[in-house]
Amino acid sequence: MKGDELPARLRRSDGRKHRGGRCGFTTGACAAAAARAAAFGLLNGSVPENVLCRLPNGRDVNFSVAEGYVEGAGIGRNSHAVVVKDAGDDPDVTNGARLTADVRLIPDAAGKIVLRGGPGVGTVTREGLGLAVGEPAINPVPRRNIRENAHAASLPLLARDGLEIVISVPRGEEMAKRTLNPRLGVLGGISILGTTGIVRPYSTAAFRMSVVQAVNVAAKREKRSVVFTTGGRSERFAMSQLPDLDEACFVQMGDFVKAAFTTAIKNGIRHIYVGAMAGKLTKMSQGLAVTHAWRAEIDRGLLVECAEEAGAPPELLLAVRAAETARFAAERLQALGLTAEFHRALAKRAIRSLRSNYPGDYHLTVLVCDFDGNPVVRVEEEEAS
Repeated sequence: MKGDELPARLRRSDGRKHRGGRCGFTTGACAAAAARAAAFGLLNGSVPENVLCRLPNGRDVNFSVAEGYVEGAGIGRNSHAVVVKDAGDDPDVTNGARLTADVRLIPDAAGKIVLRGGPGVGTVTREGLGLAVGEPAINPVPRRNIRENAHAASLPLLARDGLEIVISVPRGEEMAKRTLNPRLGVLGGISILGTTGIVRPYSTAAFRMSVVQAVNVAAKREKRSVVFTTGGRSERFAMSQLPDLDEACFVQMGDFVKAAFTTAIKNGIRHIYVGAMAGKLTKMSQGLAVTHAWRAEIDRGLLVECAEEAGAPPELLLAVRAAETARFAAERLQALGLTAEFHRALAKRAIRSLRSNYPGDYHLTVLVCDFDGNPVVRVEEEEAS
């Protein structure tokens, strides 16, 4: 089944077939390692080729330093270090990014550590991200981790002076165009992320967090409606159906149904729309919190029920029961002129499942499009009761 279009960092091949097991490191961990190497260089006069960095989860990891040097002398010297991000078997658009730290002394500011964002690190322009507007998009856990590592590497210097740490990412602004940052109001570069320092294969933790942040941003802007879509094509379709809603209301939740709904409910969102195609609707009807293809097989019995409700003949019901995808059923029913009936039955089941799993004071509407992004049917929750 050809899936909906997703942002680049969530596009995957078949998870069951190609998933690897090698973990990688977050942008936050790599920035902390670069900061520690640069701080060490400031203290000792040369940047090491490798640096042992303490991750937020307490683990000590040895990072290679791709580039490092110390310039100047005395109070005016500057130390520069680069660590290249290795995302392991869960590559995203920041895989290979050069996390760069430049560290200099702040005279007579004993113990003070100032953290700034340089080129390629985004700037927060909207509330709801857990960071002040105007601040660099370095999340709270990486901020603390960067400071702690720099502090550990330069302790003798801090008895009298402070440190200024500037984190930058060459080509970060270009990378950010392939993430959700522009939608979230993070402009000019990528975000420095990571709560443990480790990227686990196919966890897509960064994408899940971006879904949560997008809903928080919408709520902070006093938007009472959100539109959850599963990718780019379904989002374009939903936008065409709801032209009066602000762009901030539209959130690509990808596979993260539970994260999207629980965050919306927590923020008091009053109207939730879901824009999706047959495959993801089937997974929502199955009650899956995460709808990625490798999490669970499609429920063929559910598809048969919907096809039967739509008026499909017995021979097609047998074919649907043996099929591997929801797309097979949708295309065969389309050929019989039963597209709307089939998708309406599927949407009703999705509404009942979502309502059961995520109770709250909100109204639910499901907007269904075909695999080309053309509108098929709109179903309100009253129709599903």
